[in-house]
Amino acid sequence: MNTVRKGAVRCITFKEGNTWYGVALEFNLVVESEDKDVVNFNLQEAIRGYIEAQKKIKGSRVSPLNQKADPEYEELWNRLVENKPIRSPITVSNFGITRINA
Repeated sequence: MNTVRKGAVRCITFKEGNTWYGVALEFNLVVESEDKDVVNFNLQEAIRGYIEAQKKIKGSRVSPLNQKADPEYEELWNRLVENKPIRSPITVSNFGITRINA
């Protein structure tokens, strides 16, 4: 379970058409740009900002840090992990786990 101090978030960076997308599955965060490097940077910044915002909320709300992922992205993650083909026109640049260590 993710907390503001520790946890892990599954992330995917992919291109569809002319647009790059970055997704943090457990946070339901999605960023987009025409530049892959901008997407990667903005996704990491969004994750940090999301965690910092949760720290400022009084009480022990961990549910925003442990959301159910959008089915489309969950399916994409599963296909990547199982090394199954990804449907065109999606091109995946990278996927993996971002650790939360505060």
